Amino acid sequence: MSGGIGPTGDITLPSEEDHNHPEPAGKSLPLFTFRQLNALAVAVVLSASGMVSPEDLAFVLFSLIYIHFIAKFAFPASSARPDPPVFGDTNRILSLYVAAAAVIGLFLPIAYIFEGVFEGDKAGIKAAAPHVFLLASQVFMEGLTFSGRFSLPIRVFVPVFYNSRRIFTIVDWLRSEIWKAEEGTLGSRRVYVGRGLAIANMAFWSFNLFGFLLPVYLPRAFKIYYQSSHNKIN
Repeated sequence: MSGGIGPTGDITLPSEEDHNHPEPAGKSLPLFTFRQLNALAVAVVLSASGMVSPEDLAFVLFSLIYIHFIAKFAFPASSARPDPPVFGDTNRILSLYVAAAAVIGLFLPIAYIFEGVFEGDKAGIKAAAPHVFLLASQVFMEGLTFSGRFSLPIRVFVPVFYNSRRIFTIVDWLRSEIWKAEEGTLGSRRVYVGRGLAIANMAFWSFNLFGFLLPVYLPRAFKIYYQSSHNKIN
């Protein structure tokens, strides 16, 4: 995913692994990777289905504009040498963490949505779709920031920004599943699955934001960025 899962440790982590091994000098990275295109396809399908609110669409558009704004005026990238990866070239624990993020955040919810189409669970689909749409958009955006044109703080901004927004969509998802239970459908296997997925995503992404991105990844990334900038000046 970014996870959309890159050096940020969000579902951008897989993306970072792809870019931890730089291309030879004079050879640029492809603009869009296969993972990015898959994430973009998921986001487009969900938005075209009418299950995504105008507010979430506006959020994605704003993030695209804003990263270019702060990349130009606040955290410009150095053309001399890219910032080094935050956690080194290889980190098995981080790789497992990213894989878990992809399964919990994308693959299982997408399967839940597909099953809902056959089950006729419009409420469940509509509740889960905003989270999946934003996470797929995050994966695409994280891949975009790894194109080499953006500095490390911009790569940090995307997962933090999107993770913060998705917490609210997961709360709405969980509330919807609880209401379904209160309406007398608690005996349905799908209700149990929906509630379990919503709870798992709430727990995982809350930890990701408050236990990893903000206290661990963010400080390390800014430290590397400013030290690297200082060394380039000297």
